[in-house]
Amino acid sequence: MTDDPAGRPDSLPGVPETPDDDEPAVRVPPGSDAPPEAPRGDRARPIRYQRANPAVEDAPGRERDGEGAGEGRCGPESCTCGERTTPGVTGDGADSAAPVTDGGATPANADADGNLDVEFTEPAAGTSQDVDAGDPAERVGVPDGVDLDTPGYSIREEMNDIETPDDKTWFMELDEAVVGADRCIQCGTCVAACPSDSIGIGDDGLPKLVKMCTGCSLCWDFCPRGGMRYERQWKITGGDDNVKGAGDPITEFSARVGESWQRNAQDGGVVTAVLSHLLEAGEIDGALIATESDEDPWKAESYLATSHEELVANAGSFYNQTMALGNLDLEQWAHKLPDEDFEDISLALVGTPCEIEGIRALQDFEWDYQAQDEGVRAVEYTIALMCTKNFNYRQLIGEQLAEKRDIQPEEIGKLDVLDGEMRVYDHEHDLILAEEVGEFHDATLKGCEECADFTGYCADLTVGSVGSGDEFSSVIVRTEQGMRAWELTEPDLEYHDLEDRSAIGKLQGWDKKQAFEALERPFDPDAPRFIEYTDHVEQYGGTVNPHETDH
Repeated sequence: MTDDPAGRPDSLPGVPETPDDDEPAVRVPPGSDAPPEAPRGDRARPIRYQRANPAVEDAPGRERDGEGAGEGRCGPESCTCGERTTPGVTGDGADSAAPVTDGGATPANADADGNLDVEFTEPAAGTSQDVDAGDPAERVGVPDGVDLDTPGYSIREEMNDIETPDDKTWFMELDEAVVGADRCIQCGTCVAACPSDSIGIGDDGLPKLVKMCTGCSLCWDFCPRGGMRYERQWKITGGDDNVKGAGDPITEFSARVGESWQRNAQDGGVVTAVLSHLLEAGEIDGALIATESDEDPWKAESYLATSHEELVANAGSFYNQTMALGNLDLEQWAHKLPDEDFEDISLALVGTPCEIEGIRALQDFEWDYQAQDEGVRAVEYTIALMCTKNFNYRQLIGEQLAEKRDIQPEEIGKLDVLDGEMRVYDHEHDLILAEEVGEFHDATLKGCEECADFTGYCADLTVGSVGSGDEFSSVIVRTEQGMRAWELTEPDLEYHDLEDRSAIGKLQGWDKKQAFEALERPFDPDAPRFIEYTDHVEQYGGTVNPHETDH
């Protein structure tokens, strides 16, 4: 827009110029809510646009806007044809048609009086849409050569031109480095650690992303095969001596219970006895243990036992994981717990050494673990089961026993790994298989090869069969809390000093040697507790920010 010689802007089409002080002001019909004689400067001057009467639009001798100038031109301020009306103006020159709204348009479905001219179709009654014709998943109307597949994650970088910082770790990275690499030990720590409840448990028993990942890094940090340096957790929990031999426990025993139910228990039945006494003394409200699946014989599932009877009914070992720490949401157990605030609930947790490492690390930080948070805080007693490795359920029970050795799940009464053998008993407690455990290597969880924690360094109590005779359990008391549990149980136990401590030390040494051969990273109890994902990639290989690449 340019200025004329007088310094005024060029006039807009159809808008009267501002008059000089000695010229009469041009009046615009007032709105219904403005005073008729308000001075010009008191209110804004509206710009009006009127539509011509269609009946006279093409009257002879009349020029259209934009086709000429001078007499006969209809404009917003004057009319010389005498056939156009201005809304709100009456008198000579006004036609008989009703005024039209400023800027309006004639509706296509209404008559001159404003009545709608439409027909409605009555809805069908008693019928439904035919969905049998054709494939409901078929995409129709897609032009040839058009790909409607969802673009990969890399499209985000193309749109935003922003790269994800290397120190922001996502579940996708845990999935690639641990789960997808067949290194997951099914402890469930990642599920418990997630502050947005974004990680669940899939049908295959492995961690699975169930909603958007926030990239908080906690699932990676606390994974015993990912970001957590588990040997550092040993020293944090139990001190410098906790990384040599069998550790430096408070005391050790060979023990068993003298009850009839011990026959169905693993070895001496000590774990069941300890938990039962903790319940009776009011030390705990329940114990998170393993039970047998209703659908799959010898498949372990998490179970909260709240009575002696439930503990006895579920005595024994299953040799496959339950994702125990993924089942610490107390809401799922609320029907079995006292009617109290969850923050007042106390639990015991029985698990493999890696599961105890996970819960100990989680409890060291006052972060919010969402649905699992109260369960994490509720665990006050931990019992580790001596463990060199665990098994994949389908591969052990389905392939190795049922298919290769014709031992069907329903025939099995008890499983045991003892003296380097896999032993299978029937329901009459008769031995039906004793074979070197190495023959079942293909069914083991590959992540177990990297574990050097045979005796559960982070637990309050460790219980197993190595170091004691038949029907006795070896018991290692590591903490004051463990000592409290032992003292409650001891009057009902038959026990003596640990029979063969060297046997435990030798197996612990063998387990550590296996771990050193499998670990791609340095074994360093003095290094930081958490391993950066970028460091892991340098040692194990992989991709930084794999979510940024198409897959």
